[in-house]
Amino acid sequence: MPLDRIALADFRNHRESALDGTRQFNLLLGDNGAGKTNILEALSLLAPGRGLRRATPAEMARKGGSGGFTLGADLAADTMPVRLGTLVDPARPNRRMVRINGADSSAATLGEWVSLGWLTPAMDGLFTDSAGARRRWLDRMALALAPTHARTAIRYDEALRERNRLLADDAPPDPLWLGAIEQRLAEHGAALASGRRALVAALTQALSAAPDGPFARPLLAYQPTAPEDTAAFAEALLRHRARDRAAGRTLIGPHRDELTVTMAGSGAPAAHCSTGEQKALLIAVTLAHAELAAKGRPAVLLLDEVAAHLDPSRRAALFERLRGSGTQVWMTGTEAAPFAAIMEEAACWEIAGGAAHRVS
Repeated sequence: MPLDRIALADFRNHRESALDGTRQFNLLLGDNGAGKTNILEALSLLAPGRGLRRATPAEMARKGGSGGFTLGADLAADTMPVRLGTLVDPARPNRRMVRINGADSSAATLGEWVSLGWLTPAMDGLFTDSAGARRRWLDRMALALAPTHARTAIRYDEALRERNRLLADDAPPDPLWLGAIEQRLAEHGAALASGRRALVAALTQALSAAPDGPFARPLLAYQPTAPEDTAAFAEALLRHRARDRAAGRTLIGPHRDELTVTMAGSGAPAAHCSTGEQKALLIAVTLAHAELAAKGRPAVLLLDEVAAHLDPSRRAALFERLRGSGTQVWMTGTEAAPFAAIMEEAACWEIAGGAAHRVS
């Protein structure tokens, strides 16, 4: 299995927890507030970004602890395991460090080793949330398939901040300097939009090949606000300088793009669907993405409180799709009953008081 020998210390409410002997299905069972989701959050930090709660490093450190935390996990490789780790030094509580086989590395490098995805209850309102929330979702899925997407997004954000700073200055910016920044912004922006569009195309193909039921079939469409050609994007930035300067910020580009999701058949926008339909749409996209991710690097999927909200037929379909996905799956629940169909093939831990105890 992709991840094993997982150890976390001083993370959220976990003083020290270890999970060994993992399988394809891994279950974390316990009462609400026991620390199940905290383990999923720790695992999500083995991907570039801020994790499934988007918390700061200081927020993730255990209260009453050292002020920092450590997380390590073995990643199955062709020859020998690779040790992935991330930590926060108490002396620098807002800086998360990454280590691979004990050597310092960058968070972006984690994406080259493992593809990580997740679905949590906090995402239930994704389709009625801001466009920014959907862009983050899109970028997280894109980098799980193409690790370079993270670096592209970082470089685009850096160029965007620099252009916005010049636009907001009282003095008119130097045209040559601004032009050079716009060229970089257009280059990275076109690459960012291209990565998102490639993801949407791959998801669309995977969704079209998925079984007709029992989950909904979403239709995805990426809506850019700027040309996806570098030269045309740069020309558009030049043309909109006066307008952007009046606004004090850049009004076109991938940071303003939108992902629309509709229900196949009815054509209803996801935002207008029932909460149950929205959940089904999210699960459908998550399953399609997990299957795509497993075709590249080792893939891990984190599902927080998903099974309990499905009827028996949909639970059975979920487990069957996950079983054939090639993805290592981590699921949480307050009781074992919803997982009865996979209990014999799953590794299971009881989580209580910030500690993990293996039960099967």
